[in-house]
Amino acid sequence: MSDQARGHATATIYEASKMTIALDPAIRPAWTGARVAGPAYTVQGAGGDNLALHSAVAAAPAGHVLVADLGGALHGHWGEVLAVAAQQRGLLGLIIDGGVRDTVELAGIDFPVFSRGISIVGTRKGYRGGLGVPITVGGIRIATGDLVVGDADGVVAIPHEHVTDVLERSDARVADEKRIFDELRVGKTTLELYKFAAIP
Repeated sequence: MSDQARGHATATIYEASKMTIALDPAIRPAWTGARVAGPAYTVQGAGGDNLALHSAVAAAPAGHVLVADLGGALHGHWGEVLAVAAQQRGLLGLIIDGGVRDTVELAGIDFPVFSRGISIVGTRKGYRGGLGVPITVGGIRIATGDLVVGDADGVVAIPHEHVTDVLERSDARVADEKRIFDELRVGKTTLELYKFAAIP
């Protein structure tokens, strides 16, 4: 995963943020072990058409993660060919509200993809779409430049103006959890540490 999220897990970032930044849990890794973190480059496409994704691969700056709204359509909008093209242009991964295919091949080239589902259903190439425009993916509004982070537990999108604050709070949460783990290992209970009321 890119160090832009300081290696923090999505669950840590979400809890520390105190914000609504978690995408719909249906947006999942397309292959086991996929992880990604980086600034979003947004794509507004149409379900069942992947021309906008081809355009995005050509246009997006290196070091960005493509984030695409395909209306949740379960077509094979993305596969090995686009992934190889994206890698060659320095793109970090894809988060898509729609379907993808070639998941074994995507894992084989270590290109992280997070999608609503897997599908081999073909696509048209007729809708030019929009690049770099605000979109909604997994129920969350995302703009180009927002920090997106994905791992085995899900995906979060941090508005660019809040990134520094959220990551600093994530650092503090990780440090506090380390203290908690240390205390658990010497025999304290979670009831004690979190001051939960025990059942009488």
